[in-house]
Amino acid sequence: MATWRDEASARPEDEAEALPFEEALARLERAVLALESGELSLEQALATYEEGVRMARVCARRLEQAEQRLAVLAEEAGRVVLRPFEPTPAGEGHG
Repeated sequence: MATWRDEASARPEDEAEALPFEEALARLERAVLALESGELSLEQALATYEEGVRMARVCARRLEQAEQRLAVLAEEAGRVVLRPFEPTPAGEGHG
């Protein structure tokens, strides 16, 4: 079974951008746990930190993309404008 370090070293920078949110988040969580363990050498800790920063950036981009996709189009004054998605409060039904 590959460790998170093996996964990180096997992927070039460009491949990190192709990771789905869930995988990037899982890798970020593993990096945090490894850093918190205090069992890494300085070099391992630096590499782990770099991996964590990469995964945090990927997660932030994925969340931003999701927010943009949740934006809804609304027609106001005869023109189409982009309006942020506003979820219905829990317990309220449609219609």
